[in-house]
Amino acid sequence: ARINSAKARARADELQARLQRRLEELEGERQLSPLPPVVKGGALVVPGGLIARLRGKRQEEPELFARETRRVEQIAMQAVMDVERSLGYVPRDVSQDNCGYDIESAIPGTGKLRFIEVKGRLEGAKTVTITKNEILTALNKPDDFILAVVLVPPSDTTPQADPWKIEDPARNYGNMKEKCQVYHIRKPFTREPDFGVTSVNYNLKELVAAGKLVMG
Repeated sequence: ARINSAKARARADELQARLQRRLEELEGERQLSPLPPVVKGGALVVPGGLIARLRGKRQEEPELFARETRRVEQIAMQAVMDVERSLGYVPRDVSQDNCGYDIESAIPGTGKLRFIEVKGRLEGAKTVTITKNEILTALNKPDDFILAVVLVPPSDTTPQADPWKIEDPARNYGNMKEKCQVYHIRKPFTREPDFGVTSVNYNLKELVAAGKLVMG
């Protein structure tokens, strides 16, 4: 639609005025000078674990999960080896061979072996980690594989019952291993881990409930 000259002039004047105001705003922004910041408040973030340690409290999960120690692992291995011998088998430690289990236990007179993966966990832990290699080994040897979960009590011979201290470099743990609870779980896994998975965390209580108490 056509507009008359008066309206056209008014429209042009309005646009010119808007342009002028915008140019003045931009010029004003160029003349702004920064002022020192004014602090309104602050916050100090302190990790909960640090506060617990400063208060002398023992950390629960995930600290128990993260700190599998030599003391717990070696007591667990000794306990399982003792169980195997008491059952008439001949165990051999192969934990350094990375073959998907920790102990080969020979069955006398048969030439057969029991393949045992040992998981030592401090009493009170909530999870246990199983590697993909261990799961695949269990699935490949379903009738011969045993998952041995060992619940190790805190030490009562160190200050504050410190469970992290290795008490004897010679691995002589006295009767500590006799206080352990050893569970055998047969066919503990039902499927392979997904592609790209390197390990799986299992609920320790549920895993133990599926097993058989053989010592403790």
